[in-house]
Amino acid sequence: MSVESGLKKAGALGKGPARAHLFLCLGPECCSLKEGKKVWDYLKEATAELEKKQGILVLRTKADCLRVCSGGPWLVVYPEGTWYGDVTVERCARILEEHVVGGRPVEKWAAATQPLTGCEKKDGA
Repeated sequence: MSVESGLKKAGALGKGPARAHLFLCLGPECCSLKEGKKVWDYLKEATAELEKKQGILVLRTKADCLRVCSGGPWLVVYPEGTWYGDVTVERCARILEEHVVGGRPVEKWAAATQPLTGCEKKDGA
């Protein structure tokens, strides 16, 4: 991919404010690659549908390692920084619906919450 086509593609991401940014660890340490890929494929399709049907932009990134290395696949939802382990397609669907769309983390599956700091808007900014 050329720098120009990369910049064009990156510019297309600027469609407006994103509701969330999701990071999914695909393994191979925390889970099998087959398991991780199945959840990733679902996540790609489901977030595209959210944008198309409801106008909700959700960014997603696949990761090789989120440094937990067991109990995966792991999904981290930002900006809240909620960590979900043992994510299946079914759990991913519920996390998208309740947490990303509804704004309520699925507490029974949330292993930890580690929000980003230093990103808050300052007065007058």
